[in-house]
Amino acid sequence: MAEPIKILLQTTIPPTADDWHIGRFGLLRDYLASLQASDGAPLTVVEARDRAPPGQPDPVLSKLDESDYDELWLFAVDTGDGLTQEDCAGISRFRKRGGGMLVTRDHHDLGSSVCNLGGVGAAHYFHSKNPDPDPSHHANDDADNPDIQWPNYHSGANGDYQEIQVAGVRHVLLSDPTSPDGMLRYLPAHPHEGAVGAPPGDSTARVIATGHSSVTGREFNLMVAFEPSAAGGPAVAESTFHHFVDYNWDVDAGAPSFVTDLPGNKLAEFPKALEDTRQYVRNLALWLGGRPVATSTQSHAAR
Repeated sequence: MAEPIKILLQTTIPPTADDWHIGRFGLLRDYLASLQASDGAPLTVVEARDRAPPGQPDPVLSKLDESDYDELWLFAVDTGDGLTQEDCAGISRFRKRGGGMLVTRDHHDLGSSVCNLGGVGAAHYFHSKNPDPDPSHHANDDADNPDIQWPNYHSGANGDYQEIQVAGVRHVLLSDPTSPDGMLRYLPAHPHEGAVGAPPGDSTARVIATGHSSVTGREFNLMVAFEPSAAGGPAVAESTFHHFVDYNWDVDAGAPSFVTDLPGNKLAEFPKALEDTRQYVRNLALWLGGRPVATSTQSHAAR
């Protein structure tokens, strides 16, 4: 019997009640912890934490390579100071030793401390750091929030869902063994998604899914997958942590007071969207942990 996949869910801010602290990812934590292997054994062991106070190395992140975690799901919710040089070095060594990583952020410069991560950090484009190399992408989708600058893609209201498009050959992360065509199609929407892209010269990385702005119709990248290689374990760079936060799975969970956008309710009215989101989360847990991902009903190994 395989050992459970040990997952660390981690934010880049200290515990802060009126912010995107780790408690606001409770539905994700509970769902991951509920996953079972085909024999009924637990598929995962999940731990969730906020970082230690900024300005000093985090005791876990700075030594992550010395831990027994298999995966890091990093939610970069800081304004630029969330990771120290020592933290980035520990995380980079963790991936170098084969650890799997999900690294996600949000609009403008939110989460820009991830730029200092090797490899995966280069996939994240911000306003002031590592901007998108295509200047045609330097535009704001949301005229109602002029203080939020590019990157800022409006895929829909919080509480709504978006339909995703496969980029290139369908990646196994987008598989849904319960769907007639074997593909998942929906993720939670968010009015201020950030920007990601495959770093030039990295043959292990490619964009695997795109979305469309509900305001301008512009296409933007949702996720970049890094295949495992001698350079490091599997990784995913994603355009926004709002694909995973409680508020975007269930608006009744609430949000920090600075969130002023009017929420929607389309995800609650269309259960398939949340089912697809959970399927994607299951696929991530398996793929980042080096386990096979089910692509058909017959091979559906986790439930």
